[in-house]
Amino acid sequence: MRIALAGDHAGFSLKQTLGTWLRSRGETVLDLGAKDPDPSDDYPDYAEAVGVAVAEGRADRGLLVCGSGVGVAAAANKIPGVRAGMCHDHYSAHQGVEHDDMNVLALGARVVGEALALELVDAFLSAHFTGEERHVRRLAKLRLIEVRYARVRGEEGPAVAAADGPEGMG
Repeated sequence: MRIALAGDHAGFSLKQTLGTWLRSRGETVLDLGAKDPDPSDDYPDYAEAVGVAVAEGRADRGLLVCGSGVGVAAAANKIPGVRAGMCHDHYSAHQGVEHDDMNVLALGARVVGEALALELVDAFLSAHFTGEERHVRRLAKLRLIEVRYARVRGEEGPAVAAADGPEGMG
């Protein structure tokens, strides 16, 4: 699996640990930063890099790490086709994929420890979207929301559509 990985200064150490662990499992890791724990960096830059990599199909899934997980999840969800979820429990990490086709996992390095983070990433990466009609229907509604609010802003629609997902959902 191709995984886009990034984190800001607060998530730097955990991001490094996750990258090493993922590579040891044979995953292809696209490390999009940070390259060092610079406290002047900004989490939206890393969230955008991972979100775009997933939306463009350069990565199958994305992992983002900041202090709480909140900022990177909010920023990544601004990108059409990205469904980022902040998960700090095992159930949400797999259920978000199974029901919501979550394609980016956001973690808070100041909230979860290393062992739990590895468990969450494993649950996220091993889960698969069920494709059940109710879930597909709900994802279609998410896509309509993206399109509707792109039009409100005067855009023609999402600029990027991901290659994966149900019925061209991204």
